[in-house]
Amino acid sequence: MSASHVPGSIVSLMRLTKLVYKQATFEVLGMKLKAYVTLSNLRDTNLSQQELCIATHMDANNCVLMLNHLEELDWIERRRDPSDRRRHIVCLTDAGRDKLVQADAAMESLEGEVLGALSADERDQLRALLGRALAGEPVEA
Repeated sequence: MSASHVPGSIVSLMRLTKLVYKQATFEVLGMKLKAYVTLSNLRDTNLSQQELCIATHMDANNCVLMLNHLEELDWIERRRDPSDRRRHIVCLTDAGRDKLVQADAAMESLEGEVLGALSADERDQLRALLGRALAGEPVEA
């Protein structure tokens, strides 16, 4: 394929996203992909409910529904922010962390399938480049 026929970066990312959505099923991950994304955002830090909605690109209603579901599964808990009692801080529970580790292993295998044409070094480079691109992501909805 000549360079003029290679899709642009955004089109390629969208095609890869479709592949991931198609393959990252409940049966593969042990949870829905949106739940995985939500838990992944809580991996290293607790976030306010509003920050989590922004980070996951979910509207407030859908985010609350997701958090209600994850809380019922005991994968997250919401705590009142001691500095602002109107805010909730969302925290990953031990059960949620365990479930996330299991889903990470499945996602790593899926990544190997989706990005199988790339070497390990190329995948690392892609991850670094995407991380840099996302560093400029707007923080407001």
